[in-house]
Amino acid sequence: MKRGDGARKAPGKLHSAWRYIRMHPWLYVMLIPGLLCMIIFHFVPYYGIQIAFRDYKLFAAPTPLQAISASKWVGFKYFDKLFGSSSFLQILRNTLEINGLRIIILFPIQIIVAILLNEVRSRKFAHLTQTIIYVPYFFSWVIIYGIFNSVLSTYGIFNSLLVRMGMNRLNYFTDPGLFRVLLIFTDGWKTLGYNVVIFLAAITGLDQQLYEAAKVDGANKLRQIWHVTIPGILPTVILMFIIKLGHILTAGFEQVLIFYNSAVYDTADIIQTYVYRVGLGQMNYSLSTAMGLFNSVVAFILIVSANFVSHRTLHRSIW
Repeated sequence: MKRGDGARKAPGKLHSAWRYIRMHPWLYVMLIPGLLCMIIFHFVPYYGIQIAFRDYKLFAAPTPLQAISASKWVGFKYFDKLFGSSSFLQILRNTLEINGLRIIILFPIQIIVAILLNEVRSRKFAHLTQTIIYVPYFFSWVIIYGIFNSVLSTYGIFNSLLVRMGMNRLNYFTDPGLFRVLLIFTDGWKTLGYNVVIFLAAITGLDQQLYEAAKVDGANKLRQIWHVTIPGILPTVILMFIIKLGHILTAGFEQVLIFYNSAVYDTADIIQTYVYRVGLGQMNYSLSTAMGLFNSVVAFILIVSANFVSHRTLHRSIW
């Protein structure tokens, strides 16, 4: 390749891109509201990251925004305080265990349910089942808490039946071990339908001729699922897994905040609820911002690492 080829290719790409924009101007006009929202709610707040490096005083200036620059710069003081705290490792472990169990237990179930629904011959039954499992996704965590509290509380319907059968009551909301089971079960009950729809869409998009070819070769249903369905939806599975792995430190905030209580703080308190309690409850904004920044950095590293490993091993990745 000649020396000037690269220089000539770049303007050519820019010219073709600009020509495409002129051909489809309204598509880019429709992007403007989304870009504005992204800039306002995702990029502008980056200014507040420096709270983690300042001794932030809310009333150090007339407005909270001016108080950031008016507060004293303390460097990594709050990171040292965070990592030296006795509760930090416990909270980090709780977060990884709870969200890790969600991925390990619920993620395969979502794929299996999607495959089973795709194999149901009665379309009416499949659509009815899909609707039933999808409805809980529209319930807020407050409503879900009310439903399960009336059923599984100490004097709820389930425990009343256990007492009548001569068994002891189970304290799902106050027993640390049972509380985690409750978190995972309710999360699966709420999000199963939504995730199944994603995998079903990937399955229905597969070329049906592949199944016909598998039948000609003598493959039964299990063989078709193993050699056609699973490889076909593998890119979607990898994408969803990388997204879930990237949210392993942030997922479950609303659920845990609504469900938990002081009896299960030791095993249920996660990073997001800790940030909420310390930042708003104790008005320690610098420490909570340091925790949130640590959370974001680790999540970014996890996403990049998972994408890299997937690209090197499975030759499939997001980018």
